[in-house]
Amino acid sequence: MLVVAPIFIGVLYVCLMSLIREPHRRRFNAVMVAGAGAAYLSGGGFGGWEFVFTTAVTYCAYRGLDSWTFIGIGWLLHTGWDILHHLKGNPIIPFAEHSSFGCAICDPVIAVWCLTGGHSVFDLLRSRRSRSEVTPVSQRP
Repeated sequence: MLVVAPIFIGVLYVCLMSLIREPHRRRFNAVMVAGAGAAYLSGGGFGGWEFVFTTAVTYCAYRGLDSWTFIGIGWLLHTGWDILHHLKGNPIIPFAEHSSFGCAICDPVIAVWCLTGGHSVFDLLRSRRSRSEVTPVSQRP
């Protein structure tokens, strides 16, 4: 359950974000990764390095206003930071011992979606369905 639930949360995040139309979806996700970058500021346990990390993710978020790639990079940076916090620092949720571990599983799911363009999963499913309806059965692979 320590792995399945975070994957489910990542997929749920992607589905919910898919309900937002572009370009608002990309901009909203830039804001989300900026917030994630600041999540450990109030007590992550790495002192001044927490500010350095937050600055790096804030830069990615700013660039992410116009680029899904930078949003994805921001989520991957956060994944690495989660791993460090799980191993040596304080958990992202103080009363949940494995919360940083869960976040390290969830974040790459979101990052992969962002790095592939942050497309609406519902639009992708609709377009796939409409192509299969148009393509004769004899021509399907």
